[in-house]
Amino acid sequence: MALFGSSGIRGLANKDITPELALSVGLAVGSLHVSAVIARDPRTSGEMIEHAVISGLLSAGCSVTRVGMVPTPTLAYTARNFGCGIMITASHNPPEYCGIKLWNRDGMAFDSIRQDEIESIITGKTWKTARWQDIGKVYEADAIEDHSRMILGKVGRASLKVVVDCGCGAASVITPYVLRRMGCTVITLNSQPDGFFPARNPEPVEKNLELLKKATLSFGADLGIAHDGDADRMMAVDGKGRFIEGDKLLAFFGIRETKHSIVVPVDTSIMVDDVLKGREIYRTRVGDVYVAEELKKRNAEFGGEPSGSWIFPGISLCPDGILAAARLVEIVQNEGRLDALIDELPAYPMIRGAVPCSNEKKETAMKKIAGSLSKMGKIMDIDGIRAETENGWVLVRPSGTEPKIRITAQARKGLEELFSKSEKLVRDSL
Repeated sequence: MALFGSSGIRGLANKDITPELALSVGLAVGSLHVSAVIARDPRTSGEMIEHAVISGLLSAGCSVTRVGMVPTPTLAYTARNFGCGIMITASHNPPEYCGIKLWNRDGMAFDSIRQDEIESIITGKTWKTARWQDIGKVYEADAIEDHSRMILGKVGRASLKVVVDCGCGAASVITPYVLRRMGCTVITLNSQPDGFFPARNPEPVEKNLELLKKATLSFGADLGIAHDGDADRMMAVDGKGRFIEGDKLLAFFGIRETKHSIVVPVDTSIMVDDVLKGREIYRTRVGDVYVAEELKKRNAEFGGEPSGSWIFPGISLCPDGILAAARLVEIVQNEGRLDALIDELPAYPMIRGAVPCSNEKKETAMKKIAGSLSKMGKIMDIDGIRAETENGWVLVRPSGTEPKIRITAQARKGLEELFSKSEKLVRDSL
């Protein structure tokens, strides 16, 4: 079983992610780099895993700079001054999870080639260990002010009233302060770091943001901001207390951040295509690391995912929820009410469903499905099978966690017919 997933190494704390594993990761990374910067989010297992990784790094002769409990984008931005960056986080996952994510100096997570290199060292235990006089040293540094100043240098002043829900995560130490320094009146929710995430699930989806929606409306705020546990994601609520769908926020940023090209995942709404006509739209597998890789490959201007990951490649290839929040506030300050700006965007219905399928049958079924879907329209097979029709698209993907094949369909018209036809096609292929 592969050690790395699409978001680094992640699993249950003290079961999948253990101090022994963390020590091995530190030894492997330290065998390849002479310096590293390390940080963590507030989850309860963070310090345990951080110390184990640091021990491995030092044993391999790598010098380590600790920046404490900070957001992932803060760590990734700081990594530009070191051999690499290491973030102890499970991002939007529940509190019982932990993880280790590795970052290059350009703010992009380690790609599959570099992950394979690390995994090979761990599997073969071929790491190096330093002589006693060459054991690495530990330094302490403040990364928050450096990241804050960069963001403030990229945005203008704003005098809005903003509610910020940090979800008891790492954003608590930076987002409210950056927005206040911009000139905003900031009302905070869940802005005390707490690794149990007692207020809400860390993932900033609508069902977890009822308090933010109510608070934004009750305080008469211009908008609300929500983060996940490590603040690489940012979602928003408008002044009417309405949650803004990720596809709309992606199009909203795309209009303003691009002139020529944008990178989005394969399950992005066709609304983005309609709004960004004339721009090159590159599609990738679902996952911010794949968006970042394509941004670098294509030299595109902006990339994002409807889940709340927004990447500004001119600054860093890491999704930056704090920069995205500041940029959103600046746009609303300059262009007017967020609800009015969002309502200008078109909306097309979408249906999601799934068909039961044992894990053993998925590969065979997907081959049959690919042949059938090819008759419906242009095929894209970078992540499941996506068929583009005249009025929409359908995406069929095997679930990575359940014995199911997932079906997503969207259309300007005739959606139910498209979904029914696709569902029948999948069932007939099993």
